[in-house]
Parts: sequence; C-alpha cells; structure tokens
Amino acid sequence: MMPASTIHDSPFTIHGSSDITLAFSGGLDTSFCIPWLIERGWRVHTVFADTGGVDADERAWIESRARELGAASHVTVDGGPALWRDFVVPFVMAGEGYQGQYPLLVSDRYLIVAAALRRCDELGTRAIAHGCTGMGNDQVRFDLTVKALGDYTIVAPIREIQKEHTHTRTYEQAYLAERGFAVRSKQQAYTINENLLGVTMSGGEIDRWQAPGEGARGWCVPRADWPDEPLRVRIEFGHGEAVALDGQRIEGHLLLAKLNALFARYGVGRGVYTGDTTIGLKGRIVYEAPGLCALLAAHRALEEAVLSKAQNRAKPVLAKQWVELVYEGFFHDPLKADLEAFLRSSQRCVNGTVTLETQGGSVQAIAVESPHTLHAQGATYAQSADWGVAEAEGFIRLYGMSSTLWAEVNQRTEDRGQRTEDRGQRTER
Repeated sequence: MMPASTIHDSPFTIHGSSDITLAFSGGLDTSFCIPWLIERGWRVHTVFADTGGVDADERAWIESRARELGAASHVTVDGGPALWRDFVVPFVMAGEGYQGQYPLLVSDRYLIVAAALRRCDELGTRAIAHGCTGMGNDQVRFDLTVKALGDYTIVAPIREIQKEHTHTRTYEQAYLAERGFAVRSKQQAYTINENLLGVTMSGGEIDRWQAPGEGARGWCVPRADWPDEPLRVRIEFGHGEAVALDGQRIEGHLLLAKLNALFARYGVGRGVYTGDTTIGLKGRIVYEAPGLCALLAAHRALEEAVLSKAQNRAKPVLAKQWVELVYEGFFHDPLKADLEAFLRSSQRCVNGTVTLETQGGSVQAIAVESPHTLHAQGATYAQSADWGVAEAEGFIRLYGMSSTLWAEVNQRTEDRGQRTEDRGQRTER
C-alpha cells in the first residue's frame, strides 16, 4: 500500500487556490475530506446542516473539528424546519416505508445539499464537495440534487481514493492519524448517521450479516431498561400534518424531537433492514426511528377511518412511487411533485386526534377521534344495521353476479364434458 502521506494529482487538484464548499458532519469521511482537499489546492468552507440529532455540545464540537482540520470558514444551518416541511410531512402522508419497511432516514441529504449550494452562491464558487463513497446510495442523492439545482462542479474525495485503496476506512484513519488528527473510537467501528428522523448504523459486523453488537445502538433503550408503566400520547392532525402533542400546539420539527425522546425510552422504532440499494447492491443497516414510527402509526389509524374505500386502495400504489423516487435520489423529479399534489389532496379530511400506546417495542393506535370518520349512524359492523336482510341478500347477489355467472356457465360446460366422456367410456366397454 502506498504511504498515507503521498499526494497525487487528480482531476480535482488545483494549482493555486480556489474556494470549495464541503457538506460536513464531523464524521470520518468528511473529516478526511478537509485535509485531502487542502493538499490539492482548495480553500475549504464547511457547512453543517443541523437536521437534528445533535445537541449544542456536539454542534460546537463539529465546528471546532472543522477548524482543527483546516477549514477556512464554517457555518451551521438550522435544517429542522425545512426537513419537517419538505420531507416529514409528505412522507407521513404517503405512509409507506421503502420496500415496506425502511423509513428513509437519510432523506436529510437533500436539505444538506441545498444548504451547501446556498453557501456556494454566497462565496461565489461553483464547486461543492461531499464525503460519499462510490458504493452507497448517498452519492446518487447528492449528485442528482446538485445537478437538479444548478451548474456546479462536484468533488467526491472518498470516491477518488477508492480508485486506489480497497480498505477505505482504514486508509482514512491512517491518513488523519499521520497528520496528527484523532479519530473518535466509535467512528472506527461503524458509520453512524443521526438526524431528526432517526439513527442509522452500518459497518463492522452489520456489514458481515452478523448480529449487531452492543455498540450498534443509538437512541433506543434496551428491553431490560424499558419503563414499567405504559406510555400514552395524543397526536392531533390537521389536513394530514401533525400539529399538536397532548393538546399542546407545537412546531413540527420540535414535535418529532419530543416523540423521539418519549418512544426511544420504550425501544420503539428499532430494526435491522436489508434491501435493494439504488446502485444494485444489497444494503444492511440497523436503524432507529422512534418518533417517525409513532407518527406513521397515528396517521395511518386516522387515515383508515376517514378516507373512502377507493382512496385507501389507490393511495398506497402512488405513495410507493413517491417513496421510491425519494429513496433513489429523484427528490426534484417532476413526478415527485405530481404525486405530492395527489397526497396533499387526499389529506383534506384527515383531521382529528389519535391516542397512541406502547408498553415497549411496538406502538398501537388505541383511539381515534375525528369529525370525518366514515361511520354510518344506523349501522355498526357485524352488530347492527339500518337495512333489512332482503337488501343484504340482494346486494350480495348483484355484487357477486360476475363471479357467480362464471362458475355457473363453466360448471355446466364441465358437466357436459364429463357426461360425454362417461358415455364414450361405456361405448368402449
């Protein structure tokens, strides 16, 4: 292996100095990017889009980390409100996970790119860098978003070093250590993404398809430490968007943060997910999304009560398309906007309050209150009805006429064929 200090010219080496914006998280990959870019002539300006999941101390550490590594400037952007508005609201309206499970926890990438491009415009540069690898989905999300939002040059240092080094994380750690930069111990074992939506963890034994170790845990409390008393909360929705928690109106991103804290104590929203990545590999992660899973459970219970039968049948098909577009990087595709118009239209009567309960591990909607519940005044399912038996029998006869006719016609045909066959066999005898 080549020494970590060796510097090579690449298509992105600048002889002189030029400004570039780096989407920065403080993790191993983006930490590596700063000195790598500087050594190739770039003046690096870091942007941390705070999309939740970090406290004030962590934000301060990320800024100091950027400056320690040599960043010319660093800005922190509050991305919580935009993440709620542009992703969480339509995602909950859609109500579908990717491949029926994964709740798209890294969809903050689109908001991160937007923040970094705004910084590019402020600096008057058309160059943007990110720490995505050449193996995962994030590179697709970053690159397609950049291309959709303007004419910029994309620099991806991790993809560059992967052209020569197979054990990329080991190389990055050695590269930083040789330059006197420490690496957090947890970063040596796992790739960890944390934001308002939840936590995802990959690397180590997770990538080897083994049982996740104790270190692969984020917010969700282990079962032995769940509280003894059940948790109940009430979430109010207006036109499909959560607007209040336990009777208190609250901004959406703050509501989701509270739900994360409440339901993480009961281990809600944790899972191991294996699915098809955008580039064709199988991806495996541990994820935790306590608040988002609670929101989805509450919204689905309300929606099932107020949407028509036809809406409840059609909506999942279109929602699945929306989810696939977002997962695969097409956040700015016109079809996504078209599908969102449908989703928002479907929510005009999704108003009411849902009571959720958990005793640990899973969450259930135990009560629904809405002025739009499609409840017939004179009828209760399997109990009582304001129509007569003759009407019910007539409905069944007409409703099943096509199926019944098929059976009758084809049964007669089969009977005639059987009789002919029987006569033929008697003649032969």
